[in-house]
Amino acid sequence: MSGCGTLVVLEQSENGINLFRSFDWNDGLFDVSWSENNEHVLVTGSGDGSLQIWDTENPTGPLQVYKEHTQEVYSVDWSLTRGEQLVVSGSWDYTAKVWDPAVHQSIGTFQGHEGVIYSTVWSPLIPGCFASASGTVSVL
Repeated sequence: MSGCGTLVVLEQSENGINLFRSFDWNDGLFDVSWSENNEHVLVTGSGDGSLQIWDTENPTGPLQVYKEHTQEVYSVDWSLTRGEQLVVSGSWDYTAKVWDPAVHQSIGTFQGHEGVIYSTVWSPLIPGCFASASGTVSVL
């Protein structure tokens, strides 16, 4: 898969839904999640195996780019626990990674899936706990 991706941020007002900001990336964007600590910051996962941290107040491009996955990042989720600033990502490389934007790299890689990870999500009630879901590989 190749091509470009666009992150579109929409805003609802009395006049309807309007374009607030858009950002272009050099590959497809598969998922997006807002920061719980900053109303202007969000994270996306991309087909080039990277995560991007965006600030809607900074229209020039991503604030940070992390590239440790070896294949597409299909899922990202920002922790709902305000005390944590952690992001979890799931990839087609069968791994989930936990990221701390303050240290600009992943702080853990989790293996064990036997297929593409399609979804990752933090628990809204248990700090530090996340779940991931995947498909399995069939060899015929």
